[in-house]
Amino acid sequence: MKKAFLALTVAVATILASCGGSGVKTEEGQTAAAADSAGKTYALDATASTFEWNASKVTGKHNGIVAIKSGEFNVKAGAIAAGSFVMDMTSIKVLDITDAETNGKLTGHLNSDDFFSTAKNPEAKFEIVSAEAIQGAAAGAPNYNVKGNLTIKGITKAITFPATIAVTDTEVKASAQFDIDRTEWDIKYGSGKFFQDLGDKMINDAFTVKFNVVAKA
Repeated sequence: MKKAFLALTVAVATILASCGGSGVKTEEGQTAAAADSAGKTYALDATASTFEWNASKVTGKHNGIVAIKSGEFNVKAGAIAAGSFVMDMTSIKVLDITDAETNGKLTGHLNSDDFFSTAKNPEAKFEIVSAEAIQGAAAGAPNYNVKGNLTIKGITKAITFPATIAVTDTEVKASAQFDIDRTEWDIKYGSGKFFQDLGDKMINDAFTVKFNVVAKA
């Protein structure tokens, strides 16, 4: 029974991987929005901003964080005109593994060329291409559709996702959660799309990112 269940799990995961999961669609990188000279600049509050990740495989899942080191928003007439933020990929941490040795092994693997190649690419970056308000958005629901360039491992892809953004005279808060396909950024280790007969070693291509960014004038 256990073997049959594992076989079924692998089959389902393979199907999900081949379909690309529920992640956002990617396009070729586009020209980032330029800051409006008449707009107001809000600088990232790194201590109040967070970037979380969740990844899964056939036999389990892991989650962790990456530090956001810098960034800013440009605001005109109360709306986002441009913006960007930079993640320190060398800061990647695994939160769900309490054993120090096991945690260190996975963290080291994530830093290696199999995953994020942080020695060669210590930063990842997101730049806004456009931020369009969602008319009639319910309170607490995403109120912007954001398109932006996400650069990981030196590869830039444009993605679009819904975000919740609040702008005041002194502060901008932006949050979102969505899935992306890691293989679009040449992170292919354990991918069923590129390697055969992985069995329970297969890692899902889609992983979830969640960010809460705070910037202050």
